[in-house]
Amino acid sequence: MLMNLVSGSSLLLVAGLVFVSASLAGWVLVREMRRAMDEYRRTFVDEADTRLSDMFVFLDPRQLFWFNMISLVVLPLMAWLLTGDLLVALVFAAVLGGLPWLMWRHMRKKRLERIEQQLPDTLMMIAGALKAGASLNVALEGASRDTGPPISQELSLFLREQRIGVDFDDALRHMERRVPLNDFQMVVSALRIAREVGGNLAEILDTLGQTLRRKAAMEGKIESLTAQGKMQGLVMTGLPLLLGLLLMWMEPEAMGKLFTTPAGWATLGVIAVMETLGYLFIRKITTIDV
Repeated sequence: MLMNLVSGSSLLLVAGLVFVSASLAGWVLVREMRRAMDEYRRTFVDEADTRLSDMFVFLDPRQLFWFNMISLVVLPLMAWLLTGDLLVALVFAAVLGGLPWLMWRHMRKKRLERIEQQLPDTLMMIAGALKAGASLNVALEGASRDTGPPISQELSLFLREQRIGVDFDDALRHMERRVPLNDFQMVVSALRIAREVGGNLAEILDTLGQTLRRKAAMEGKIESLTAQGKMQGLVMTGLPLLLGLLLMWMEPEAMGKLFTTPAGWATLGVIAVMETLGYLFIRKITTIDV
């Protein structure tokens, strides 16, 4: 009887220790997850605010964060319920996790391409105003008023910073940071040099505008001539994949060995490497930097 009581007390003690340890571990885990969540939210909001402000997209980054979190939880769960495959849900979550960055990169690329297209005409407009006797700020105001976004937004912000007391060089540096283009950096350098050492700024901007216009025309011709090669790269890369899907539909038993045997896995690895290298080589050949 006494031995049974001792055994029962030991079991209760062990169970109590296990419960306390599990509770402590759970509390530490919840606290660390909450800390990591707060850090991720702060980083997401700060980066989203900076990136959207640079592109003059005025959205609440906190709402974007909660929308992103809800989509990361709800949509993969729906994919798991519909397919019954956890791997598909995990892949779906990974794709959704990288989707905001891909969208921002696409929007930023399109914005910079639009600024590059507008830059020659804007320089010609500023040069014409300077030749007519206007000051640089008046010429920039006219260009920001007569041109469309996004370059008008950059010029307006540059002038607004100067009105509130920001130094000319600092405002130029801010605009150069927001628009990391080689052509735009040449314009900024021309403005900075003309302000420091003088010179005929109107002539410099006019020559620069004509040069950029000829450069844009040459790039357009090169893009037209290499479009066929780029399309051939896409077709040649996608053709083996299309044939593989077709053979998988026609002969599923024979093609199934590619996914169930070590030799098939090795073959798929070689195919993936060769396909990637072929596409990269064709892309490199058809990409000509002016």
